[in-house]
Amino acid sequence: MSVWLPSAPCTPRACVEATATRTTVPRAVLRLTAVVVLVLVGVVLAPAGGRFPSRVVRYWSRTVVRAAGVRVRVTGATAPTGTGLLLVANHISWLDIPLLAAVRPAGMLAKDEIRRWPVAGTLVARGGVLFIDRDRLRALPATVARIADALRAGRAVAVFPEGSTWCGRAQGPFRRAVFQAALDARVPVQPVRIRYRDRAGAASTVAAFVGDDPLLASLWRVVSARGLVAEVEVLPVLAPGSHPDRRALAAAAGAQVLDGPPERQVMAMARPGRPGAVPGPARHRSDPCVPDPCVPDPGPSRRRRRGPREVLQGAGERAGVPAR
Repeated sequence: MSVWLPSAPCTPRACVEATATRTTVPRAVLRLTAVVVLVLVGVVLAPAGGRFPSRVVRYWSRTVVRAAGVRVRVTGATAPTGTGLLLVANHISWLDIPLLAAVRPAGMLAKDEIRRWPVAGTLVARGGVLFIDRDRLRALPATVARIADALRAGRAVAVFPEGSTWCGRAQGPFRRAVFQAALDARVPVQPVRIRYRDRAGAASTVAAFVGDDPLLASLWRVVSARGLVAEVEVLPVLAPGSHPDRRALAAAAGAQVLDGPPERQVMAMARPGRPGAVPGPARHRSDPCVPDPCVPDPGPSRRRRRGPREVLQGAGERAGVPAR
């Protein structure tokens, strides 16, 4: 795996909470079966997806999420139609994909490995999915150009600019490369904020699909939960030409979706009160994933005791004595 790939520090052990209120096992099995059947139907019909009215696709997308036992709550503006559109959202769960499709049906930007999946890879590719080779940095300009071509053709394309899933309590900055496609095609950017809450209205990480969490474990955790709610907020659209470059456009979209400017978007990476920590929204400080939010303890195997020479050298450096 390339070292330039964006990644999140969130892990299932550190960030994902156990399902507090569980439904019965038979109901969870029924939910899981319904989700699998609906997704398989969608994959098979994907090559003909353009022939279905958008309201049918939106209904199917909501049905997938509801079949998992998750209530859907959509608020905010209506996404533009009849023009190319870049949909951008924060990324928490596999549920984010049908949730975005419920806002406006769009071609997804997916990792290249999916294209090589037996049967499903071919069907998904014929359904208009755009692929990115995440291991080859040189392939990025060509991917951006393909996205721009799709946008010029009047299609909607949905991307997750964080580049990786985060638990929802911690968030990553928006990567700016994909925003160049919207600038080149001169199309609007539609920011969308996704949140998951429990039955009491508190933020929940039950739906988070992070780190090395197996897909089946994540599926079972969601279908076993009771009272899980997915909130989708359609934020004000960013008109074409409103920002001079991709850096400014990514910053504007991130400021809406991630609740703050870029320097506040990784609040979980610094503990409040620690020297160098950046003050941020209260929800990051009062609702951490772990004592040092989303940064797993390195464990004894990664720790090494410093020898006397290193201790003395470190003390000298702190006192202003240069090391030899």
